[in-house]
Amino acid sequence: MTRFRAGHAAGTDWREAVDACLQELMRVPRRAPRTNPLGFLYVTDVIAEQATEILDRLRRETGVEHWIGATGIGILGASANGSGEYYDQPAVSALIADLPDDSFRVFPGRGDDAAGAGSEWFEAQRPNVAIVHADPRAQRLPLMLDRLAEASGAYLVGGLASSRGPMVQIAGEVSEGGASGAWIGSSITLVAGLSQGCAPIGPAHVATTAQKNVVMEIDGRPALDVFKEEIGEMLARNLERCANFIYAALPVGGSDTGDYLVRNLMGIDPNKGWIAIGDQIESGDGIMFTKRDRSTANADLVQMLKRLKKRITRPIQGGLYFSCLSRGHNLFGDAGTEMAIVRDILGDIPLAGFFANGEISHRRLYGHTGVLALFVEPA
Repeated sequence: MTRFRAGHAAGTDWREAVDACLQELMRVPRRAPRTNPLGFLYVTDVIAEQATEILDRLRRETGVEHWIGATGIGILGASANGSGEYYDQPAVSALIADLPDDSFRVFPGRGDDAAGAGSEWFEAQRPNVAIVHADPRAQRLPLMLDRLAEASGAYLVGGLASSRGPMVQIAGEVSEGGASGAWIGSSITLVAGLSQGCAPIGPAHVATTAQKNVVMEIDGRPALDVFKEEIGEMLARNLERCANFIYAALPVGGSDTGDYLVRNLMGIDPNKGWIAIGDQIESGDGIMFTKRDRSTANADLVQMLKRLKKRITRPIQGGLYFSCLSRGHNLFGDAGTEMAIVRDILGDIPLAGFFANGEISHRRLYGHTGVLALFVEPA
């Protein structure tokens, strides 16, 4: 049976945080025979500059050579000692998976090729999942993710580094830029879920006139008129109250689950009746509006977790969770609430992750979402 072990801790400095994390990791017996361990490492941005020292220390103490991960303004974890979320302090979250030999390949953060797709290992293992971390500053990032998915056929899951300093990625070494991670071979079972944290407040519409990121008309009417009708009279009288509550959403074509990409409202021109959103949109594209608050996000996360639990028929071994920076304590209240919900429904599973500057699910880049990847015991 594949072993998963996790540790997460904060400290007065990076050394103290790593020491406490290692104490948890080492409580679980080291690698099972005939396995090749893969480590996942997330560090808060206040110690991003020490990421190389942290990685070296974990390699030395655990004996695990291969690691991937990223830095986050906040990180999260769950282990036998409970779950936690950490912000604005030195903190480390790690997960070690003893995977079968030759069942994964780490790829570096280049983004100038398909990261090893087509190699001899790739053709033999046929990976169906890739855990991906990326730099939010990378040019043409959506195209980069699309190329990775297209070249491999793999389902991408992960998040964009978040930091007030270095945008650190870990993929064998510490670096910045591009996209990095690990291909996971088809012998490993991974199940993924997405929580939007939002609820539509009206039907899908057509942006009949739009250019770049500005929507002039919706369904042949001034965009702002449609927007005001949907948000209701009270909010329409004071549009500033819509900030961090009402969002635009772009329906995903071909989705049989009603999936959509949530985007910020960037500006409103009350004289022209135009709306600017945080993404490119063209005339003829679909558009809708959503609301996001604590109760909506809570209910959506619970529903996603219950759907996942119903789909999974074998024991969950471990997991990775990539949650948006706008979530966590910013949305659910006290730090730790979001992770407590995950733990209450899925139980005591080892887990690591971070609060991202954008979340990756399938080949798309999301915002304001929670993306969960669960390793399931092989049949």
